[in-house]
Amino acid sequence: MLASIYRQIPALLIVFLYLGCLLTLAELLNRHLKTDAELTRKIVHIGSGNVILLAWWLNITADIILLASLVASIIAIVSYYIPILPSVNSVGRKSLGTLFYAISIGILTLLFWREDTKPFTLLGILIMSYGDGLAALIGQKWGKHPYILWGNKKSWEGSLTMFFVSMTITLLLLLVTGDGRYDYPLVAAIVAIAATFLEIFSFIGIDNLTVPVLTSIFAYCLQQ
Repeated sequence: MLASIYRQIPALLIVFLYLGCLLTLAELLNRHLKTDAELTRKIVHIGSGNVILLAWWLNITADIILLASLVASIIAIVSYYIPILPSVNSVGRKSLGTLFYAISIGILTLLFWREDTKPFTLLGILIMSYGDGLAALIGQKWGKHPYILWGNKKSWEGSLTMFFVSMTITLLLLLVTGDGRYDYPLVAAIVAIAATFLEIFSFIGIDNLTVPVLTSIFAYCLQQ
């Protein structure tokens, strides 16, 4: 493990620099510009998803990602009781979403972080970060047509955002990494429907676990 970390120090420095800039931006917005806490939280939520793209680009190994997932999970548990970063925690409600976010990265790394299946790790994390994050922002700001399903209050604007963002991410990943054997628009639409349905169930932030993990598994099964 130590030898692996040593070899990947330049790549890890790039990731830490990116995360440091992201958190600094969120804190500045929260502390000095009095930006809404939910907005800064979603900035971190969406921006953190790009780390998996950096890991892919920089060829970071699975053991390092799993270690990072473990450390992030511990930090998330501590921050649940002690608000370490106001830009992430000050939303006026208790949520385990950050913990589930970290756990989902670890699970998807264990399942798919191999040369031929890495895109499925990217798929789940990016759908969670961009799809779920933008759906929440759009729904809260412009959601004029609410609906309640199994006790969860959502909006059609937010759900449609989740669908189209998920479909776009899936289609782009298939076009970049696929081999042309499948009807990519159809596969992307089916995956997006599944992701949108899973996003509806968001008790205590559980969608940060169910959306990426189940969507990636579903997409993997579709292509077998």
